Amino acid sequence: MLIGELAERCGISARMLRHYDRIGLVSPTDRTAGGYREYSPEDVRRLFHVEGLRSLGLSLHEISEVLADLSFDPAAMVEDLISRTRERLRQDEELLGRLAQVRASDATAWSDVLRTIGLLRGLHAEDPSARLRFALSHAGELTADAATLAEAALNEADPQVAGALYWALARTGDRALPVLADALESPDADRRRHAATALAKLGSPQATAVLAGAFRSADPLVAARATLARGRLGKMDAVPGLVALVVEGRDDVEATDVLGQLAGEPSRADEIAAAIAGEVPGATAEARQRLATALRELPGSLAESILSTLATDADHGVSVTASFLLRERRSSTGNG
Repeated sequence: MLIGELAERCGISARMLRHYDRIGLVSPTDRTAGGYREYSPEDVRRLFHVEGLRSLGLSLHEISEVLADLSFDPAAMVEDLISRTRERLRQDEELLGRLAQVRASDATAWSDVLRTIGLLRGLHAEDPSARLRFALSHAGELTADAATLAEAALNEADPQVAGALYWALARTGDRALPVLADALESPDADRRRHAATALAKLGSPQATAVLAGAFRSADPLVAARATLARGRLGKMDAVPGLVALVVEGRDDVEATDVLGQLAGEPSRADEIAAAIAGEVPGATAEARQRLATALRELPGSLAESILSTLATDADHGVSVTASFLLRERRSSTGNG
């Protein structure tokens, strides 16, 4: 089969066939009676082999190596191709996400588009230190791009960079709240947790209210942040969750502070003290010490009574802690 006929039948250009011949990948090995070079059936089979490997993403150099090495392991090649394909898909997804962010920025002029693209390049720089420098040096310029900044914070893996992005977000006011509120219910755990942390850092009344609404989240970190926020809003239904944080030792210092803030009225103080008392019997010694510390923040005779009981606890550490807190408490109220 001559080159023109082969090109017509298999859909590969004559130019490409000549290139294959020049690099020794597929060359015609037969001759016609007139002396023209002709592709044999074996050459055609090799050509289709080459095209099949090309369709998998191999370069011509790689194909040449595969065909030359009879001991070549196809399984290793397939694994390599899978890795490359996944990386291409990741890059395509990243590009798609950035294009969507450009579109969402409501750019009305090329200058707006270019500004958004510059922002995305800075926020998605490969080097974490470059992203950190960008966030710190451009924080004052990002107010109009709060949604883009929020997306970067939600996807940031480096904790230092994430902290800088939270700080920059706080300077945009509440502009990113819709993005962060939506992310609280994301199926991606990292995204949910970044959103909860960002809302806590914002700390505005609206941000606190949005975060507080997630206090029943199945995600323990989100639930903890949301419970603290709900307590700061004065919601007594946060008390069980706050006491649980003290018992678990998760954000227990903050939880203790919030319980103290909630106990502004005697009835509230007694309700909180009763909730703490309910946790004491099943708590570990370390947890009982933390519960004793939480009682120190509560006014009223019930809290003092529970502290007095803990002062006689079988665990020496608990009894010493409770006795010290009890003396300190009585000294501050003039009842010592």
